[in-house]
Formats: sequence, structure tokens, C-alpha cells
Amino acid sequence: MKLYYTLIIILTGLPLALQAQSPLEKSIKRGSDLYEDFCVSCHMSYGQGIPNVYPPLAKSDFLMQNRKASIKAIKYGQTGEIVVNNKPYIGYMAPPGLSDDEIADVMNYITNTWGNKNTKMITEEEVSLVEK
Repeated sequence: MKLYYTLIIILTGLPLALQAQSPLEKSIKRGSDLYEDFCVSCHMSYGQGIPNVYPPLAKSDFLMQNRKASIKAIKYGQTGEIVVNNKPYIGYMAPPGLSDDEIADVMNYITNTWGNKNTKMITEEEVSLVEK
């Protein structure tokens, strides 16, 4: 196997780390870029949110225990009250206008960052099945 990766590097010039990434790792990387473009202004750089205004994504019980509702919030927006880490948040989140594959990537990023761990990859197909 090591010889195989060495040959790929020689033939393509790409570093081994790029060759060995899993589909989840690639999705997390894409999701990181999307998060910086669409989410960071409210949920902040480290997913801590803004107290009493925007809920945290870091170590978020809501995010990790409500997979479908979290996907739905990104896909269609969120209104009303949600409780995150035993604290109520009442507000509005506009849908960022992402495609299903982009939503999957963002979800894979936020559910695997800042103390969150999700080993079951979120797919475009799963996101496409979430209805309003």
C-alpha cells in the first residue's frame, strides 16, 4: 500500500495527505470554507455563538442530538425558540441559500469541530430528504 501512495505522489506531484483523505475529511474541509463564508458572522470563528443572541455550535447538545432539525435549520432557516445546552434562544436565522451538497459539507464540519464528534457522515442524499 505504501508503494501505491508513493507512486501516486511521484506521478501526480500531490502530497500524500491529499491522496489519503477520506470522503468525510474532504467534506469537512469544504464545509470549513463554507462556514467561513456563510456562518462565522453569527456563530463566530470557534462556534461559540453570541450569548443570548446566536446559539453556540461548539459542544452543542441541540446540534448533536437533533440531526434532522439542524439540517432543516440550515436548509430552510430557523424561527422560534430552540434550547441549546439548557439555554433558550429565540430568534431568526435566514436560510443561507446553500445547495444540498453544501449543507452536508457544513454539517459535517460543524458536527466534527469544536468538541463535536460525528462518525456518521451526512450526505447530500440525506439532506435532500429533509422537507420543510
